[in-house]
Amino acid sequence: MSGGVDSSTAAALLKEQGYEVIGITLKVWPQSCTERHEDDCCGPQAVADARNVCRVLDIPHYVVNEVEDFQRFVIDEFVREYRAGRTPNPCILCNDKVKFGTLMHRADILNARFVATGHYARIEADAGGQRMLLKRGCDPKKDQSYFLFNLKQAQLSRALMPLGGLTKPETREMARRHQLKTAEKKESMEICFVPDNNYGNYLVSQGGLKKHTGQIVTREGKVLGQHEGVEFFTIGQRKGLRIAHPEPLYVVDLDPATNRVIVGPSQALDQDTFRVERCNWIPFDTPPATLEAVVKIRYKHPGVPATITPTPEGGAQIKLHQPQRAITPGQACVFYDGDVVLGGGWISR
Repeated sequence: MSGGVDSSTAAALLKEQGYEVIGITLKVWPQSCTERHEDDCCGPQAVADARNVCRVLDIPHYVVNEVEDFQRFVIDEFVREYRAGRTPNPCILCNDKVKFGTLMHRADILNARFVATGHYARIEADAGGQRMLLKRGCDPKKDQSYFLFNLKQAQLSRALMPLGGLTKPETREMARRHQLKTAEKKESMEICFVPDNNYGNYLVSQGGLKKHTGQIVTREGKVLGQHEGVEFFTIGQRKGLRIAHPEPLYVVDLDPATNRVIVGPSQALDQDTFRVERCNWIPFDTPPATLEAVVKIRYKHPGVPATITPTPEGGAQIKLHQPQRAITPGQACVFYDGDVVLGGGWISR
């Protein structure tokens, strides 16, 4: 329970449905939750709001220390990915390794069968009752199935997402009906540990990165300017290049080995073929030789039809039916068959 309206309403719905509910707020920072005022994650107001909701619902509430695992699985990986010239998605790692990873072990200690969250996604058994399926949430504006593609069968079988069939307005209305103080609470849009959305500052101050001068070059190798490190750029970026050129230029590639930022015209960002690695498949253990699916190359991407060819090392070759802009290494590529998440992988360099 983050102290937001979604997890609060999820707890209320489960209590209403007859579950014995325990409220858990994750402490993911070394600082005391009563001292961390710079953002909403694990801050005093978030903890107080979660505790208030639990009091109203008459359920127990605990603050659980996950500082070490959050640092190891989420923040350290976030920094490593930027060092490697990739743009990571830490929310997926947090779901996989913390919320449905170490928290599952906490559930065992409490003799709890399920871990429930306020995600807008649905989990259902397949027609034969043999496997659990992950589906889009019913509210297309709030669907969060993209962030959950890496969950395994053992995790899905113990996960509850009671908001999957609701819209956000319906969630707020239910929170009002249960007289929860979080009913009108605004949503947090940024990554929780980068509250000002300034990744560069965070990587320097918390990730231990130092600025190191490199070259900004064209695809032909012509030097156009200098930069302070490939870690501070992402594919598709235009602002912040500080170079003079007769036409707009965009970051089209990053070379961490030489600390070079490669730039090119807008059309150089269009691509229809790429590879993904470390695929996770949900409806089946072994995928067919080829699949036709709709793929999303980032969370807000609308999706595009593609042919997916799994590879022996656990990755896949993706052939888009229509070129897409700024396909970014390090981001997740998630495969859909209608509302069903087939799986996904990580876009490779």
